[in-house]
Amino acid sequence: SDAKLACGCSGAHPLLRVPPVPQPPTITLQSPKDYIFDPRENIVIICEAKGKPHPSFSWTRNGSHFDVDVDSKVLMKPGSGTLVIDISGEKAEAYEATYQCLAHNEHGTALSNDIVVRQSRSPLWSKERTEAITVQAGVSLVLHCRPPAGLPPPLIFWMDNILQKLPLSDRVFQALNGDLYFSNVVPSDTRNDYICFARFPHTQTIQQKQPISITVLENSQSAERAPGFMAPVGASSTQMVLRGQELELECIPEGLPTPEISWRKEGGELPSNRMSIVGYQRTLRISSVVESDAGDYRCTAKNKLGSAEHSIKVTVQASPFWISAPRNLILAPNETGILNCRVSGDPKPKITWSINGMPVDSEYHVDSDTVILNHVQSGSSAVYQCNASNEFGYLLANAFVSVLAEPPRVLTPPNNVYQVITNNMALLDCASFGSPMPTITWFKGSTTAIQNVDPYVIHENGTLEIHTAQPVNSGRYTCIATNALGIKENHVKLEVKEPTRILRLPEYKVVERNMDAVFECRVKHDPSLVPTVTWLKDNKALPLGDNRFVVEKDSLTIRDVSEEDKGTYTCIMNTSLDQDSASAMLTVVEQPDPPSDLELTDQMDRSVQLTWIPGDEHNSPTQKFVIQYEDLLHQPDVWVNLTEVAGSGTTARLQLSPYVYYSFRILAQNHVGFSQPSHPSRQYRTNPAAPDVNPSDVQASGTDHNNLVISWKPLTGLQANGPALRYKILWRQKDADQEWVEETVANASRHVVTDTPTYAPYEVKVQAVNDYGSGPEPQLVLGYSGEDLPSSAPEGVQVMVHNSTLAEVHWEPISSSTVRGKLQGYKVYYKRERGVHETEAEAPEGAAPQTVTFGGDLSEGRLPGLRPYSVYDLHVSVLNGKGEGPPSPSRSFSTPEGVPEQPGFLEISNPNVDSLTLEWGPPLNHNGRLTGYTLKYQPVNSTSELGPAKLMTIAANQTSVTLVNLKSSTLYKFYFYATTIKGSGPSITKEAFTVMDTGYKHSPSVGVLCPVCLARPPGPVFGPLNATASEDGAMLNWEYFGQPRNIFVEYTVEHSKEEWKREAVNSSAHSFTIKGLKPGASYKVRVVARDPVTDSMVHSTEEELVSVPAVANRQVDIATQGWFIGLMCAIALLILVLLIVCFIKRNKGGKYPVKEKEEAHQDPEIQPMKEDDGTFGEYSDTEDNKPLKGSRTASNGTVRRDESDDSLVDYGEGGDGQFNEDGSFIGQYSGKKEKDTHEGNESSEAPSPVNAMNSFI
Repeated sequence: SDAKLACGCSGAHPLLRVPPVPQPPTITLQSPKDYIFDPRENIVIICEAKGKPHPSFSWTRNGSHFDVDVDSKVLMKPGSGTLVIDISGEKAEAYEATYQCLAHNEHGTALSNDIVVRQSRSPLWSKERTEAITVQAGVSLVLHCRPPAGLPPPLIFWMDNILQKLPLSDRVFQALNGDLYFSNVVPSDTRNDYICFARFPHTQTIQQKQPISITVLENSQSAERAPGFMAPVGASSTQMVLRGQELELECIPEGLPTPEISWRKEGGELPSNRMSIVGYQRTLRISSVVESDAGDYRCTAKNKLGSAEHSIKVTVQASPFWISAPRNLILAPNETGILNCRVSGDPKPKITWSINGMPVDSEYHVDSDTVILNHVQSGSSAVYQCNASNEFGYLLANAFVSVLAEPPRVLTPPNNVYQVITNNMALLDCASFGSPMPTITWFKGSTTAIQNVDPYVIHENGTLEIHTAQPVNSGRYTCIATNALGIKENHVKLEVKEPTRILRLPEYKVVERNMDAVFECRVKHDPSLVPTVTWLKDNKALPLGDNRFVVEKDSLTIRDVSEEDKGTYTCIMNTSLDQDSASAMLTVVEQPDPPSDLELTDQMDRSVQLTWIPGDEHNSPTQKFVIQYEDLLHQPDVWVNLTEVAGSGTTARLQLSPYVYYSFRILAQNHVGFSQPSHPSRQYRTNPAAPDVNPSDVQASGTDHNNLVISWKPLTGLQANGPALRYKILWRQKDADQEWVEETVANASRHVVTDTPTYAPYEVKVQAVNDYGSGPEPQLVLGYSGEDLPSSAPEGVQVMVHNSTLAEVHWEPISSSTVRGKLQGYKVYYKRERGVHETEAEAPEGAAPQTVTFGGDLSEGRLPGLRPYSVYDLHVSVLNGKGEGPPSPSRSFSTPEGVPEQPGFLEISNPNVDSLTLEWGPPLNHNGRLTGYTLKYQPVNSTSELGPAKLMTIAANQTSVTLVNLKSSTLYKFYFYATTIKGSGPSITKEAFTVMDTGYKHSPSVGVLCPVCLARPPGPVFGPLNATASEDGAMLNWEYFGQPRNIFVEYTVEHSKEEWKREAVNSSAHSFTIKGLKPGASYKVRVVARDPVTDSMVHSTEEELVSVPAVANRQVDIATQGWFIGLMCAIALLILVLLIVCFIKRNKGGKYPVKEKEEAHQDPEIQPMKEDDGTFGEYSDTEDNKPLKGSRTASNGTVRRDESDDSLVDYGEGGDGQFNEDGSFIGQYSGKKEKDTHEGNESSEAPSPVNAMNSFI
């Protein structure tokens, strides 16, 4: 049989099929038990079944065999039991009967239900005579419909003669049987076209009854009456309903006024979830009736005159229904099986059993609803029928018993991969088939048996459940299906993934209109799962085609937001296994709308009440209202802030000034900003009054020695309070017993009083006046008339010198009468004339004097920053507000000696193995008599620690010194001071290296001395490494700032495990070309500095990747080309001639053992130096790279003559050849002749035949 096994895990196979096995028939589709057909269409009685082999079909009619082949009108569909009966031209009644379908194969017979086939009918209305009805208004009335019985029953409705439905209400109601009830009639019910219609659904025909005429007679006053019931009649009634059907209870009242209906159940509650009250409360409807719905139901009719009740006793009976239908059995031989057929009903159903449609024999053990099959044997497969019936219906069920002997089969596809999220349930399928039923065993890995204990659960169908999967549960699982006939295993894999979680949640945003809103949504997920992000707005997709919404990997950006963009935005991160989501709201805010409807009320002389209606806040609460006014009289078109009101206010009491033509407007402010101004209010004028205030900032001071200027800040138009504003000015000299002098001015802010004494105190007042009176009493202000320059100079000027840079000056204060103003202080002028050791003739050109001002009434002050050992000139003058008085007589003074300034310069030259030369310049200012210099120096080790210091005193007339007995190849730090009798001045410092000891005490060789080796600049030892690929190599460029080391270019093929290859380069070199690289390959390259003794790496550049371009394969074989053969012959001949010449020259100079001398003096730590810059190169034992010894490069790059007698004189510079002691000519060992100094890095190796050959190649 086909079996479907569901699995909630990813990777489960959706449909698992059992391999074909014998199977008795099973009915899969059939027509309903009661089949009503339309006589205009064919009769189709459905019967479909399955089985192995596929079943054949037969039919019974009214309990007898129905031979479908005899009747030409009956056709059975191929491969199916469905009957198609053509009733065209035939009497349809001939085929009304009870049919049953039988499906057969060699393993049994299955039966369908008894299908009762009946023709639908729509009979005509029986003819009857209707009489007109005349009634008094207010009485009840029933119009009977009594439609003809149809199959199925018709649908009833009432209409008029123009086919419009009659209006229904709680007064006029159509009952379930189709009758029309009037609880009370009214005159408007009078009409002659009350027509009952019946619609028959199968035939789609409508029948109508004869129209009924009603005439309602009007009464002067209709008699009201208490409720009663038109249906059902009497105080009580009964009603039976079958379980599962719909119960409809109806109560139709009569009375005047029209009664209201209510429902209740005695001793219980109405089932609210299955209950509805319809038809103007007249009908109680309960769906899917159950046994507990039985009981007494009461309907109550009530109006103002009373009430009436009717009780309906409901009984619930049941046609047979299943408790447990028999299930198919697959048994192995000799097994025992049980078929159960458990049903219920009221009355209790009768159960009968049959086998393949035949009654059960006595050999079977039948116990009412149970059949026991003992020790079944092969070939005993059959279909068993259980029939349960009572007076209300029957149930028929087929259950097959298939006797099979099958080894286990695992139906779950092999090597399934199940993926679940951590902490979720994992279900691993092991669907199996076999007879007997296989036993399922699970293993994790290859040996660990899984027991049915936490965290594992093994279900009956073989599924392994891990309730809360963890990463440790990942792995390979094996399920084994076993029965008596064999064993079968299957392997599956479980992968437990990390859950998808949103780490950075979107946050609530408040964004101004036309700005951008950005929601973040950063997720963490399992690396093997690819998340997809979806954004929703208010649980709907984002608007299509709106480019303002920009969705990126971790964010959503909404550009130029508008009011329509507000809402809730949800980020959903989906993977193939799980999802996570987070939401945040967006609120779009903007400036509020301006207030409206400004109104002025409660008007008074100095105040008015202003009210307004706030505008739209646009999602940002109003913080405040700013009330502004315009003074149309004094400052038209100028709006001034008057007051502020809290954002919740809508009214303000405004304090006003007199004589102002006011107009008001309001601005609202929220978090975003201010609204536009409101429309101005109507104009409001205040009455004039005397000024409330006087001018402010009143001042009195003189601009000349004989005047007094009185000034003030004028009042504004708002402060004037009335017309003709003017100012009354009053003044008098203080303590002079004078009367107030008064003067009135208008449109002015100052007044000048002339002919005043110099710097005399005055009392001043300024008062505001207009046509309505004077302002308040003004405040008294004290001022002074104008100042004049001081008339005398300080006397008794004395100078006290404290040290070489500081002096103190004293003077006698002048009298207050000669100050002639406010004393500001004293000003000291001092100027350096010359040095003490200089004559007046030697004095430099005069510089501008220096000044120091001492405020207040002081009589002394200090002069800092003087030059030591100098002659100064000094005088003092007095200051007031007008200016500076005459100077005092000059005074001269001298400063003593001081310490000198820093030496002018310090240079280090001629570095040697154990010596250095220092040169310097004297200080710019000696600040005394120079007594000499002090030198302090100390070595610096490789960790920048200072060694022991040494001091040296040097005569004042020296400008250089040579230091000896220094350590070779060592960094020294030098401190150099100039001194006078007062001590040492500030030092100048330098650092320098001595050169490396080459092993020759008296004959330094080429390449061992650099010009001044100063400390390397701070920062990395290596600069950036640049690498450029060519067809067969790579060009490298770099910078090196470190101490002398062995420098190597190292390279290796990318992703290979080979050792790094290296090529030595000169330490002074900044570039190198690697040759012979493989085309199309990628290489890692670097430049390293290694220790010359241990060969360990000291410094290295960053590794760079170089990809050598692939070279196209050339198909031409050049070895067969004539030009190539000729070229090779010419080269071979040239090499032979060169070998002969080199051999002859070697014999001429062979007496001088240069190579032997070199090997005898070799030092493994000596490294050759490049001639052009003197930096250290790499050491090499090969003859090709080793320079000749006995020469040395000077700091200027030229070659100097060595002092040794046995050295090679002028070696390497060409010129005239030189002979040694034995007379042999060694000039041939020099390189190119007459080279420029910048070419000094050419090789100086001896020309041997081998070297010549190498050079040629």
